[in-house]
Amino acid sequence: MSQITPTPPAQLRMVRKAAVGSAVGTTIEAYDFQIYGVASALVFSTVFFSDIPPSLGVVFSFATLSVGFLARPVGAMIFGHFGDKVGRKQLLIIALMGAGGCTTLMGLLPTHAQVGIWAPVLLVALRLLQGIFHGGEQGGAVLMAVEHAPAHRRGWYGSWAFLGSPGGTLLAAGVMGITITATGENFLTWGWRIPFVISFILLGVGMIIRSTVTESPEFAKLKKSDGHAKAPMIEVIKKSWRLVLVSIGVNLGFNGFVWVLISYSLAYGTQYLGYEREFMLQGTQIGSVAMIVAILFFARLSDKIGRMKVMLGGALFILLYPFPMFALLDSARPSLAIAALVIGFVGASAVFGPLAAFLVELFPTKVAYSGVSVGYSLGAVLGGGLAPFIASLLMEVSGGQSWTVALYLALGGAISLISLLFLRSFRSTSGEARNPQVAETRAS
Repeated sequence: MSQITPTPPAQLRMVRKAAVGSAVGTTIEAYDFQIYGVASALVFSTVFFSDIPPSLGVVFSFATLSVGFLARPVGAMIFGHFGDKVGRKQLLIIALMGAGGCTTLMGLLPTHAQVGIWAPVLLVALRLLQGIFHGGEQGGAVLMAVEHAPAHRRGWYGSWAFLGSPGGTLLAAGVMGITITATGENFLTWGWRIPFVISFILLGVGMIIRSTVTESPEFAKLKKSDGHAKAPMIEVIKKSWRLVLVSIGVNLGFNGFVWVLISYSLAYGTQYLGYEREFMLQGTQIGSVAMIVAILFFARLSDKIGRMKVMLGGALFILLYPFPMFALLDSARPSLAIAALVIGFVGASAVFGPLAAFLVELFPTKVAYSGVSVGYSLGAVLGGGLAPFIASLLMEVSGGQSWTVALYLALGGAISLISLLFLRSFRSTSGEARNPQVAETRAS
């Protein structure tokens, strides 16, 4: 076994600062995105689609949620191109400002009762812009965390960027729960706006932290040697298209599963099982705390035994667990419903924990922003972006048969599993591995 060279203290401080900056930035980004998901389940059918039946209103609300995901690949291409040519840091600051600004404006929109059709039109327009900015955020945050980290701890520090997902879910559910309690009968009139406007405060905190982090050392070295790709996105498509497809497939199944837990489970629990909104939000909060711990555990495990082994186990879980999960939810016993959510969040973390380092190690530095952003965002669109909408539609057309949603999630898990197994059957044509972990992944 090769000896690991200790990281100098000054460098280690910047590694940790970069990881914390990525975690805080993606927490704010996830809060912005997921507060919208929570509101889609609990509010928007009443506020923006008040002229149609409630069940169809939820379908339309989740359709607007999907719009933001559909815009993500556009943002990924734009931010990926300039992130690979100009730098990671500058583009991340722009992405954070844009996404937070859109969320704040959503909280100030007029309702359908006030301006009619213009209310959902304005909502969708802001959602599109928000999706574009988010398309550039996630890939850049992942790169900043992983490219600052020492090779033997990339899984650990890279996972900090993804702590923002359960962190944002926890924050969104907590703020929404407090708002519901505090505003009571006024929640559907003006109380729902509070979580959106709060994003402006979070934006300021994120900007302060992110501005103190230095540029990625790998990109700085590339810039010094003038090794940029002239057209990063074209190079990714030409030389690494198989790796992009793999990253899309892996993220598709995971994202679909998690967004049903985060967002659709709220609508399912309240509409079909009769639970209170506050109870379902508490279940999401508990699951998010468990996911934070699980992400760190599986990420560290991937540094020790390899990304592939850990992520294969997670993909298999996503394939097998949806049917037991809905059986627990449909039992209508509160303790089992909470257990169903927590187990889901923990098991899916076996994919999510190592995912940051896994994605970055697939692509050369000169096209990494483009490759990671496009692969991740397209997986998010096809998985998470469509999942709540498809789940609500399946329940509507099947007359409330939850097995249809379970089957849908299991198919997503199968795609993730097949994508990981496919990766083992070939070696990349995009250059040498950036880390021994990816050599292990490609050759195992």
